[in-house]
Amino acid sequence: MRTIKKVRRLIETDPVSPAARVLARLVTALESDALFDIKDLYLLDEKHFNMAIDLMGDWRLDRDYLGKARVFDIALQAQDLQGKH
Repeated sequence: MRTIKKVRRLIETDPVSPAARVLARLVTALESDALFDIKDLYLLDEKHFNMAIDLMGDWRLDRDYLGKARVFDIALQAQDLQGKH
C-alpha cells in the first residue's frame, strides 16, 4: 500500500493521536507550500517517523496523484477536529 494511503487511513482512524496530528500538519504543509517545523518529526515514534519520510518521497514523485487530494482533505478535517479538542 502506498504511503499516502497509509497516512490517510491513520489520520481517518485516529485524527487526534499525536502521530496523526504531526502527519496532518505535514500533509497540509506539503500541499499548500506552508512552513513545517522539521523538529516535529522527532516527536514521532520510529514507525511514524519513517512513514513521514516515505510520505515526503512519495509526495515528490506523485505531484499529480489523486490520493494526495484525498489525504489533504482528511488532514484538513483532522486539523479542524484537533482545534476543537
